[in-house]
Amino acid sequence: MKKVIDFLLKEIKLKNNDTIILGNSGGPDSMCLLSILLKIKKDIDINIVCAHVNHNVRVESDSEQKFLMEYCNNCGVMFESMKIERYGDDNFHNQARKIRYNFFNDLIKKYDANYLMTAHHGDDLIETVLMRIVRGSTLKGYSGFNKVVDNGNYKTVRPLIFVTKEEIIEYDRENNIPYVTDNSNFKGKYTRNRYRLNVLPFLKQEDGKVHEKFIKFSETLEQYDEFINKEIKRSIDKVYKDNKINIECYNELDFLIKKKVIYYILEQIYKDNLMTINDKHVKLIMDLLDSKRANARVCLPHNVEVYKSYGEVSFSKEIKEIVNYEIELSKFASLPNGRRLEIVSEIDSNNNDVCRIDSSEIKLPMYVRTRKLGDKMFLKKIDGYKKVKDIFIDCKIPVKDRDKWPIVVDSTDKIIWIPGIKKSKFTKLKNEKYDIIIKYS
Repeated sequence: MKKVIDFLLKEIKLKNNDTIILGNSGGPDSMCLLSILLKIKKDIDINIVCAHVNHNVRVESDSEQKFLMEYCNNCGVMFESMKIERYGDDNFHNQARKIRYNFFNDLIKKYDANYLMTAHHGDDLIETVLMRIVRGSTLKGYSGFNKVVDNGNYKTVRPLIFVTKEEIIEYDRENNIPYVTDNSNFKGKYTRNRYRLNVLPFLKQEDGKVHEKFIKFSETLEQYDEFINKEIKRSIDKVYKDNKINIECYNELDFLIKKKVIYYILEQIYKDNLMTINDKHVKLIMDLLDSKRANARVCLPHNVEVYKSYGEVSFSKEIKEIVNYEIELSKFASLPNGRRLEIVSEIDSNNNDVCRIDSSEIKLPMYVRTRKLGDKMFLKKIDGYKKVKDIFIDCKIPVKDRDKWPIVVDSTDKIIWIPGIKKSKFTKLKNEKYDIIIKYS
C-alpha cells in the first residue's frame, strides 16, 4: 500500500487539521482505506469521519452498521450513519447512489471537510471503463472515474485506484483488519458483477498489472477531453446560453464540435453520473436539432427533457407534471405557472397583458383554465373563429408551455382572452364601454 500512502502524503499532501469524510460500507475495500488513514493519523493530526449508509436491502444490513459503529468507537473515529427506509420506483442503484452522496454532502457541510474519500480501486476502474465502452458514453465517461475531483470547497479522492482487489484482501489479512462481506457482489444478477466475475479474470490472466494500463488509458482520455473542452468553451457561449442551444449558431459548427457540444451539455446536467447517458441519447438530441419540425421533444433519463421550439433547443432538468386546472376568477387568481390574474380598477396599458370586458356581453362568473381539445376563439380582425392551437403556433409558443397556458372563459366556456397572447371579440379598447379590467402579471 506504499503507493496509496505516498499518493495521500505527496500528491494530496494531507496536513494537520484536515477533515476527511470516508464513505465506508464495512467491506474489505473501505476498511482497508480506514486502516491506512488511521496509520497516517499517527503522524499527522487529521480528522476522520466514517460515513455509513445502511441500504436496508439485506438481512445483514443492521448488524453491519452495528459492527462498523463499534469498530469506529474502539478506534476513536467519529461515526455517522443513515438508514434508507424506502426506495421509489426508479433504478435501485441510481437512487441508492443519489441518497448516499446527498448524505456525504451534508456531512461535508456539517464538518467543513476538505476531502470526501471513497474506496474505489483499480478493479472498479476496469469494470467502469468496460461497461461504458459497451454501453456507449462520452469521452469523459469512457475514462471511468478520476482519482481526484476538485469540487471547489472540497475534493473527492479515490486513493485505492492504484491497487487491485487481491492486494486489498491481502492487506486486510496481513493486518488483521475485520470486514463484512456482501454476498450480492458475487451474483451474476447485476451487470457490474458479470464483468467482475467473467471479464476481469481473463484480463488479469493476460496481464497481472492490467489495472495500471487502464489507469493510463483513463488519464490519457481525460487529457484529450480537457483539450477538446478548451475548444468547446470557445464556441459554447455563442451556441448555448440559459440552457438553450441556438440552432442557427449550432449549424455553423464542425460535426465533431457539434457532437461534443451535446456531450458537454449532458455532462453538466448529469455530472458524475455519466453511466446514465449513452450515444443513443446524443443521437436523439442531434436528430432533434436537425429535424424540420418547428416543435418537438425527446425524453432523457432522470426526468430531463429536451425541447425544440422554432430556432432553439432547451434542456429542462426539473420537469413538473402538467395538471389540468380550472379556477374561478373573482378578484384575483394565482396560476400554476407562477403568474397571476387580477381584476383592477384602472390601468393605462392596452397590451396583451391587459383585458377590458363589458360584463353585459358575457355570462359571469369568469374562469381561468388550461386549454381543451378543439378550443376556438372568436377574433375581431378576421370576424370569425380561430383554433387556439393555431394561435399558439402563430405566436411561436413552445410546445412544453401550451398545455399549462392560462385561458380566460365565461360561464358558458366562451374564450374571452389568452393572457399575454391574444384577445377575443369580447375585449374592449380604452375608448369603448367596459366595466371589468383584468391584468396578467
